[in-house]
Amino acid sequence: MNKKLSKKILIIIVIGSIFLTTFPALNAGIIDKNMIFSQNKDNDNENSEYDLLIISPNKFSRALKPLVEHKNHNNVPTYFVSLENVYEVNLLGRDQPEKIKLFIKDSIENYGIKYVLLVGYFRDLPVRYVYNSPQDEERYISELYYADIYDKNGNFSSWDTNNDGIYGEWDGTEAQDKDIDLYPDVYVGRLACRNILEVKIMVDKIITYETSTYNSNWFNHIVVCAGDTYPDGQYPFPTPDFEGEENAKTVLSYMPGFSNTSLFTSDGSFKGPSDIINAIDQGCGFLFFDGHANPMVWSTHPPNNHTWVNGLTIFDMSDLSNKKMLPVCVVGGCHNLQFDVNLINLLKDFKEAYYWSIWYPECWGWKLTRKIGGGSIATLGCSGLGMTKEDKSTLEGASDYLDSQFFYEYGINGTDILGEVWGNAITNYLEKYPIDWNTKSSWDYAYDAKTVQQWVLLGDPSLKIGGYP
Repeated sequence: MNKKLSKKILIIIVIGSIFLTTFPALNAGIIDKNMIFSQNKDNDNENSEYDLLIISPNKFSRALKPLVEHKNHNNVPTYFVSLENVYEVNLLGRDQPEKIKLFIKDSIENYGIKYVLLVGYFRDLPVRYVYNSPQDEERYISELYYADIYDKNGNFSSWDTNNDGIYGEWDGTEAQDKDIDLYPDVYVGRLACRNILEVKIMVDKIITYETSTYNSNWFNHIVVCAGDTYPDGQYPFPTPDFEGEENAKTVLSYMPGFSNTSLFTSDGSFKGPSDIINAIDQGCGFLFFDGHANPMVWSTHPPNNHTWVNGLTIFDMSDLSNKKMLPVCVVGGCHNLQFDVNLINLLKDFKEAYYWSIWYPECWGWKLTRKIGGGSIATLGCSGLGMTKEDKSTLEGASDYLDSQFFYEYGINGTDILGEVWGNAITNYLEKYPIDWNTKSSWDYAYDAKTVQQWVLLGDPSLKIGGYP
């Protein structure tokens, strides 16, 4: 195929994708841009308190109303606010993300909210990009920005302490924006929906999960998939163990009472995508991956071998048929939750978009979450380049510790609300590896900050894991 024909085909794909992404919104109808609704019986009471705040563009409001009703029915007082209204109310923010963050702050102080569900992909509902460790990647998405509302003194935390418009900035091993708290003050998740159809899919999945999962036998099972993340002799640091498999074993140790399927390259139980698909289709409440990735694929290595064992790709997900048996998925790897990928990147820089796999219309984590007829109920992972303990001079912490803390929070501490598990895992990490923002030293502090900043939850933060009785 000649180059000119290839470019024409790519342009057709880009235009088609944009049309499919936006077309469902054409039938949304005209909704009052000041629309704020709740089914809570005290909605008209100025002193009402709520647990869950949902923010989305107006075009998604009607599709979200059944979710508001469901949450209130299950004693999770919920209210919806349109993104357009947020912008009108908060005129002080320097840009759109700060206006959203200030609105969340007001909602905490006036309504006592605990959870924030953002609905919309990055073009519909903006993200905050953080600039940390530019030698690895210039920037990455941080949803923690919307959760870390206050600094250690209780003041609003802008994440731009030197007021230069660059957020969470590090210059080499020295923090330019110092003393960022990072502790979640509210629990934030996102449904990265690109159209009304995806909103309806996720509303249906959440309601079905919370109303039908309880006491299901399939839920009490976990699937882990891993291999030799860093084959010995292939890297400038010692890697004698099968790192991914060791992390998976740690995860299993935190899940007493759960049966498990362990897919490891070391014992031949993991040879390719079909092994993962078959295990998921049998049903599991939790799913854990530990290895290497990009926005379109997760994979790993066989023992002491730098060749690749192909894992689950974004294209393999169409073969999943686990139906209502939806696991909470935690994935260890780079960029699996980089939900700002899109076909337009091919037009900006074809080679870079293709090389970094940022040209597909959706990322790995979102495709798994929003899949019809299966996939996951929520997915957690890195929006940027995943840090592991091998990246740190101490050879401790990073995603190895953070990912496992999710399962520690659920399996050992008994936390069963999804956003709280996410937030408590981050808190546990910061308690274990506190960041000295004022000391210029190794990369360790920058990597610790990045580890928690880029850990994204694509899902409902108020989700009752295992469903309601």
